[in-house]
Amino acid sequence: MPSSPLVSFIIPVYNDPNGLRDTLESVTSQRDAPPFEVLVVDNDSTDETPAIIDAFESEYPDVVSGYTETDVQSSYAARNTGLERATGDIIAFLDADETVGKNWLETALEARNEQDAAYLGCAVKLTLESETLVGRYNSRTGFPVQAYLQEENYAPTCALLVRREVFEDVGAFDSRLISGGDIEFGHRVAAADYVQGYAEDATVSHPARTSLESIAKKNFRVGRGFCQKQRYYPDRYGRPGIPPTPTGSGSSDHGDEPDSIATRVAFTILSVAMLACRGLGYYYEFLFGTEQMATHSLSR
Repeated sequence: MPSSPLVSFIIPVYNDPNGLRDTLESVTSQRDAPPFEVLVVDNDSTDETPAIIDAFESEYPDVVSGYTETDVQSSYAARNTGLERATGDIIAFLDADETVGKNWLETALEARNEQDAAYLGCAVKLTLESETLVGRYNSRTGFPVQAYLQEENYAPTCALLVRREVFEDVGAFDSRLISGGDIEFGHRVAAADYVQGYAEDATVSHPARTSLESIAKKNFRVGRGFCQKQRYYPDRYGRPGIPPTPTGSGSSDHGDEPDSIATRVAFTILSVAMLACRGLGYYYEFLFGTEQMATHSLSR
């Protein structure tokens, strides 16, 4: 592989010490990788998360650095804080509950070079820690990243590499958005004609949501994000009060068909329930949300 520029991993975290530990162990175990730095941005955690960051900073003082974002409770605000402090020419975003293989970065950079991509989404594999109906449903319907890129021009920020110059051109994430900031940013990148690629062999392992409460909260949040994008970008996403056409639970079904009629019926009920949660989130935001100020440019 030709010489590669410095890569900056940015990992936002809020109240997830165990997930963060797993992520940092996997990232710092990269083999045959170019030089990289790891910026962990704590979004005002109230548990043991800061202690985990301190422990990895002590063990890897030349690699891992911890920062805080306490002004805005938003993963996008935390990512922007990381961007302001990152020194790499390539920014790699992961979430604090994910793991990557030992050759993940090398594989992702090879795909980026082959495709000459300024914006690269990576494959996401949902893993089941416990065999629940909700977990099986989530693992079947979540993160078809290649389809997102082909059909909607974005990749989720849980597995994304972006050249720094892209942010300097189109701006950072919109921290006002409670959800959908990765979609809005990806659309700006596509509108600026940057090449968006996909690394099929660079897989990120992401735990599936296994409880009804957690998946319902996510869909409620996604619904709010739909309405917020309309509020802040009506020319691009439509007028607030008219939600987008329903598309199910928000992720294209993929994988094997359920193995029983009862499971198929349960999955259908869950799909309808999650669509209802999105609708509730949308109209909650429409009725009670307020417009906020935001800064899109990087301040360095």
